[in-house]
Amino acid sequence: MASVLNISAYLFTHIADAVELRAVLRERAAAGGLKGTILLAEEGINLFLAGDPQAVRGFVEALRADARFAALTTKESWSAEQPFRRMLVKVKREIIRMDHPTIRPADGRAPAVTPPTLRRWLAQGSDDDGREVVLLDTRNAFEVDYGSFDGALDWRLERFTQFPDAATAAAADLAGKTVVSFCTGGIRCEKAAIYLRETGVDAYQLEGGILGYFEHVGGEHWSGECFVFDEREALSPGLAPRERERA
Repeated sequence: MASVLNISAYLFTHIADAVELRAVLRERAAAGGLKGTILLAEEGINLFLAGDPQAVRGFVEALRADARFAALTTKESWSAEQPFRRMLVKVKREIIRMDHPTIRPADGRAPAVTPPTLRRWLAQGSDDDGREVVLLDTRNAFEVDYGSFDGALDWRLERFTQFPDAATAAAADLAGKTVVSFCTGGIRCEKAAIYLRETGVDAYQLEGGILGYFEHVGGEHWSGECFVFDEREALSPGLAPRERERA
């Protein structure tokens, strides 16, 4: 029985006291018996947690009580076992490294496309203005190999810091098209869509990322699984963990 609640969440919001907050969140997570990873940076928070449902949701409620995190939204899935080995809370320079400090989603997001809207665009073969829709996978190549949207662009990135150069090189080919960037939970495509728009591309981000699409739409126009950074390894479009062979 899947009784362990897994959540992923991120929010770009200004954090001036990341070091102090690290100690508070680590103690709070330990008190709830939670495991996972929380990344803190001046630009925001990124977290993956798993544990008893009441404890996980209580942790999120306490976090949202801080005005900086009031807008935090989570994506939920379930597993029969704890997918994390320990609880880590780290302070980083960026919660998702791009090495472009001028890209600051907290100062203004790129426009987003909801999962139902993207499904409709893909089904009709164009956006609502009749323009070609290009799906752009912003994840690393090994993640893409587990599964992706049908026909999506894959630039075979080894790390996200390579994205800006790849985007600049492809800007001319993307001109005049509606580009929808996507990633696992939305954090990479937040920055990716902003960077693309700065190069003149009409770019949007997929709201909630792949996991949000699975939650609201399912697996339409998707082939394979979605890689996740824990011991579940990958999730199906039904948000079920990959089944492992038993010895």
